[in-house]
Amino acid sequence: MRKLIYGFGVSLDGYINDRDGSINWTDPDDELHQFHNNRFREIEVSLHGRRLYELMADFWPHVPEDAPPIQREFAGLWTEKPKFVFSRTLTEVHWNSTLVSANAVEEVRKLKAAGDGVMEVGGASLAASLIPHGLIDEYQMFVSPIVLGGGTPFFPSLDKRIQLRLAETRQFNTVMMLRYLVD
Repeated sequence: MRKLIYGFGVSLDGYINDRDGSINWTDPDDELHQFHNNRFREIEVSLHGRRLYELMADFWPHVPEDAPPIQREFAGLWTEKPKFVFSRTLTEVHWNSTLVSANAVEEVRKLKAAGDGVMEVGGASLAASLIPHGLIDEYQMFVSPIVLGGGTPFFPSLDKRIQLRLAETRQFNTVMMLRYLVD
């Protein structure tokens, strides 16, 4: 069974973007960017919600040749990585992506059962649809020293608690990574 990781940059008060939807406060420095590049290499399949896919597709396939090497490296990784994009409104996707318009929960269950590697879920709305069904195995929060006061929360409202176990902390120059496993 594949393991599913949900990781995101998050404000100290628990938001992945501000009230206007901006994530400009999460720009990684080289140390954090390289960590994400290395982590992304280990991911077998990436699951994207529509908004995250559109954001990534607007930028990474078009990184200019004179961009920093670390960005060009991630651009190559992202465009080549198999991706499943969950959307009921998109009609096509590109860059090694498969469009899924069916029930996300059922499709993710099938994807988890189809291998034994590691998958990641990107996008708070997609993750919010999976969390109540116990489909997330690991949470990675990259906590920035900023309080936004509102925005999209990392965790959705839940009917019951999720018991987690702290597996790792790591201090970067700009953020603190907290890695939790589901008990």
